[in-house]
Amino acid sequence: MTSPEQRLPVALKEWAVAVKALSEGEQIMVLRKGGIAEETRDFQLRSPQFYLLPAYEHQKPELLKAPYQSGIQETLQGYAPGGDTVKINAYAEVVDDIEIRDQDTLDKVREFHIWTDTFAEERLKWKRTKPLHLLLLRVYVLEETEIPQRPAYTGCKSWVTLEDGIPARAFKPVLDDDIFAAKVQEIRLALGL
Repeated sequence: MTSPEQRLPVALKEWAVAVKALSEGEQIMVLRKGGIAEETRDFQLRSPQFYLLPAYEHQKPELLKAPYQSGIQETLQGYAPGGDTVKINAYAEVVDDIEIRDQDTLDKVREFHIWTDTFAEERLKWKRTKPLHLLLLRVYVLEETEIPQRPAYTGCKSWVTLEDGIPARAFKPVLDDDIFAAKVQEIRLALGL
């Protein structure tokens, strides 16, 4: 596998608490519908590999299952709104992009993510004609690096190009191959795939 720094410096913006869960192996998926400011008006998989850029603006404890609510406070340690830098410590490869179009399908994956049922349902219902994308991710942790915060990284959008790139850093998979494969299989079986 090519190292992350040799790829295009693209990042998916995701709640910092979700990046934490992904980086700790608590979940291997994200649910995406697209940001309010998406140029395409819906979510499109811009790259099959990307960095995970922590976002803090919209995360709220009440939108998370109880065991994960305290994670928000943990992610805020060292975070300075309007700061000059942003920390990145995770990289992901998309293993599967599964479209969810109905509540029954969404309910089948409720045990595999950190969000409340109500919030997941709200994501499904927003832009009702567009599918909710369940991205199964192979996540790698990097030695934490700070890059300059740029105006282009702000706003309600899914994707940003990391204008300054990412310095070369060592990285390793969060989960070993067997555990990761078992988690992927468990989700696929739950969905009947």
